Amino acid sequence: MQKLNFNKEYILENDVMKLRLLTIDDFDILSQFSVNEPTLWTYSLLPANGLDNLKTYMNAAFKDKEAKKSYPFIVFDKRTGKYAGTTRFYDYQEFHNTVQLGYTWYGKDFQRTGLNKNCKLLLLQFAFETLNLDRVEFRADANNERSIAAMKSIGCIVEGILRSNCKSANGRRDSIILSILNDEWFANVKENLLNKIEISN
Repeated sequence: MQKLNFNKEYILENDVMKLRLLTIDDFDILSQFSVNEPTLWTYSLLPANGLDNLKTYMNAAFKDKEAKKSYPFIVFDKRTGKYAGTTRFYDYQEFHNTVQLGYTWYGKDFQRTGLNKNCKLLLLQFAFETLNLDRVEFRADANNERSIAAMKSIGCIVEGILRSNCKSANGRRDSIILSILNDEWFANVKENLLNKIEISN
C-alpha cells in the first residue's frame, strides 16, 4: 500500500483539469481571486481574502505540508487555460489510514462548470485507488448550504454536526461532518460520479 509522500510532486489530471502541488510562486496567480473575489471565503476558517490573508493562508498550507499533515494543490482548468483555485488533502492520519479533503475554492467563473466534480473524481481516485485509504472525510460550516450540497452530490454521507467545535470569523461555528468510505467508493460512488460528469460534459 502506497503512503502519501509529502516530498513528491504529484500531478493528477484528466481531459478537463490538472492538479499540481501548490508553491510559493503561485501567490501572484491566486492574488487576483484574493483581491477581486473576497466573498469566496465567507465560510472559511482561514480566509484568503486580501493579500495579507492570502500569504497567511498559503504559509499555513506549506507549514502543514512540512509537518506531513497536508498536501495542497492548485487547480488548473484545461478548457479555459486558466488557474481556477485550490484544494487540499489535510489531517492525514497514516496510522488510521484516513485523510480529510477540503480548503477547496474556485473563482466564480469556474463554479457550476463541472470542474468541482472532476476535481473530486481525481482526488478520490488517488485517495482510494492509489493510497488505498479507508476513509475520506469532509467538513464544512453547517450554514454553508452550497458546499454541503456539492459534497452530497459527489456521494458524501452526512454523519452529523459538531456543535460549536471551532472558532470562525464570526465567533464560533457548528461543523457538519461527511465522509466516503473505501467500499462505498468501489460499490457505487465512483460510478455515480462518473455518470454525473458524463452528463454535464
